[in-house]
Amino acid sequence: MMIRWIVAAAMATSAWAAQAGNTPMLPAVGTSAYQLGPGDELRIHVSGLDALNNTYFVDDTGRIAVPMLPPVTVSGKTVREAEAAIADQIRSRQLVLNPEVSAQVQAYRPFFIAGEVQRPGQYPYVPGMSLMTAVSIAGGYTFRANTKTATITRANVKGRASQETQIQPGDVIVIRESWF
Repeated sequence: MMIRWIVAAAMATSAWAAQAGNTPMLPAVGTSAYQLGPGDELRIHVSGLDALNNTYFVDDTGRIAVPMLPPVTVSGKTVREAEAAIADQIRSRQLVLNPEVSAQVQAYRPFFIAGEVQRPGQYPYVPGMSLMTAVSIAGGYTFRANTKTATITRANVKGRASQETQIQPGDVIVIRESWF
């Protein structure tokens, strides 16, 4: 009976290791500019158009609803690209000839952490955070946690992460159980 249990545990461990081994390693530091997405909150200021100066939420379709303009798609764009898209809409409506638009992220969409942490759940994103910071926010590892690596799903791409890997808004982090 004991031999069967050991064989079953070895098979489960090798299956998990094979699965984790096939998952690519994410870079420790992000290489591209932040892209906006649903759940982000943008503060927009347009010189000369006080009616547009406000905070806007990116909806689940990736757009913001700005008064006097049709919905503006900002999902997948950088903040600078969103500013240009809003300026283009203002120009096309002939509200201002040369609009000066500035935008900044007021609040980022949350990240999610599950698995072998003390308090799994949804947490607000803090710019510059690493996997270690995210785990700390979630109360730290449980005694069963694999503290060397984690799995992160980012924009429908799954990858492995080390303690130094930078977390991005919307990431789904899974801390697996360590077998030994």
